[in-house]
Amino acid sequence: MKKIIPGWLLCMFVWLAMLAPQSHAQTYPNKPIRLIVPFPPGGGNDVIARVIAQKLTERLGQQVVVDNKAGANGIVGLQALMQAPPDGYTIAVGAAGPMAVNPSLYDKLPYDPLKDFSPITNMVNFPLLLVTNPNVPAKNMTELIALAKAKPGQLYFASPGSGNSGHLAGELFNAMANVKTVHVPYKGQGPALSDLITGQVQMLYSSIPSVVNQVKSGQLNALAVGSAKRLGSLPDIPTIAESGVPGYEAYSWVGMLAPAKTPKDIVNKLNAEIVDILKRKDVAEKLIQQGAIPVGDTPEQFSAYIKAEIDKWGAVVRSANIKAD
Repeated sequence: MKKIIPGWLLCMFVWLAMLAPQSHAQTYPNKPIRLIVPFPPGGGNDVIARVIAQKLTERLGQQVVVDNKAGANGIVGLQALMQAPPDGYTIAVGAAGPMAVNPSLYDKLPYDPLKDFSPITNMVNFPLLLVTNPNVPAKNMTELIALAKAKPGQLYFASPGSGNSGHLAGELFNAMANVKTVHVPYKGQGPALSDLITGQVQMLYSSIPSVVNQVKSGQLNALAVGSAKRLGSLPDIPTIAESGVPGYEAYSWVGMLAPAKTPKDIVNKLNAEIVDILKRKDVAEKLIQQGAIPVGDTPEQFSAYIKAEIDKWGAVVRSANIKAD
């Protein structure tokens, strides 16, 4: 015998269904979105953010406004994201330094990169290029490793400041190649590059756009790149991993984050839009020209990557006893 549901109970089911909240993504976005960039205008992170912001504006029908909130190695901008409402109308660029290095670099950090944010996607990786002054007798990585072992503590590598990606890349090289090169911190990329060109220091691990013109002009030698595979834009430059340091990888990366507890459907919508943007030929070509490798992974993959990067660079920071400036 079939059970008959009482009319009053059926009405209650319908009423409860009407009260159930609709998907947040169905009406999102219905106002402008703020995109925090925790760095000054003009740098690699800012360039990537503006490319994505322009395309998101076109696709979502709402203005995505870039807000540069620089300061304290990205801490100022990410703290602002952490304090924003988790409604999808404030998102931010999350880069390797603020997300993966700062947790080990600072004793007290106002945010927890694994708890206070909702990862959306890793947008690009920036492999670091190892360049040397032409007067350095080593013309490839094999020769450089041999020179470093023959002259421990006598080769100096510059960086724009303690704890940045170039500094950590050099310390990782020291550990994995079992050599001792000496870090020299500068106040910015410009002074570091100037002293490298004049021979005050011998080496620099840098993003590609920052040094490509000096390499082309012969002011610097490009020895190897920190990516897992050779780059299509620099096919003749070997990787550090294939040149005597197996397993070596050093990237700066730029991802997109939302505040913790942002509705999952909004995170997924933003992920789908940004990943599709990264697949566009015109966008990919523009990013590659900036020395970037487009990624576009899932929120879950990006979350796992952040954790792995925190573990990796935390070990380097502790081993080399690196302190924040």
